Amino acid sequence: MSRTPLLKVTELSKNFRGVQAVYRVSFHVEKGELLGLIGPNGSGKTTLVNAITGFVKPNRGEVIYRGRDITGWKPQKVIRLGMARTFQMVKPFYKLPAYKNMIVPLYSPRLKRELGGRYGDLDEIALDYLEDVGFERDSFVAYKAASVLPQGYLKRLELAKAMALRPDLIILDELFSGLSLAEVASIVPIIEKLRHEGKAIIMIEHRLKELFRIADRVMVLNYGRKIAEGKAEEVMESQEVKKAYLGTEAE
Repeated sequence: MSRTPLLKVTELSKNFRGVQAVYRVSFHVEKGELLGLIGPNGSGKTTLVNAITGFVKPNRGEVIYRGRDITGWKPQKVIRLGMARTFQMVKPFYKLPAYKNMIVPLYSPRLKRELGGRYGDLDEIALDYLEDVGFERDSFVAYKAASVLPQGYLKRLELAKAMALRPDLIILDELFSGLSLAEVASIVPIIEKLRHEGKAIIMIEHRLKELFRIADRVMVLNYGRKIAEGKAEEVMESQEVKKAYLGTEAE
């Protein structure tokens, strides 16, 4: 792993009209590393990610990505630098076929730069990405309108859109939510492949057993503050984590 973190967050804080959603959170992520981000509902996980990726502007603190200060950058600038994310609530273009939902990332300035302006057949590229995340190439699923796709395929579509941006860091917001154990098991190898390629991954998850099997480290938030960070088994033993988040699960 590189000595210089791919992402370094220092003392990041965000409040909304006096409500402290995130308070002085610091952490880092290395290339090829998977950091799990957990905590009870309302603990500030998504707000933290929003502040990192430019969807909200932090009140204080610093976000350093690939050695550059990107604090307060707009999302489109963050994406161009090589960071992508998925969203907990998927919002595809419901009337379009799944493969046509790939239009936006495939026309992104970052991908154009990565490909040297030579796109090729965009429909074929879209189908390739969808196949990578589990859309069967010989079926008609990729050609169906997003409105009729089950949750598992919508989550895969969300992942494919992020992967199409060719990021160095991918933030996955509850990717496993609403999926069956079999669906989760089929997505885990995709995540492991991304790590093998050197991608850094931050995963917000409530599916702890599944997350702990693949995470290198876990960070826990509660009321916007970081209360624990380390190996999953170490975090599980923290009395503060048990009290704030795990409850009876940790007994």
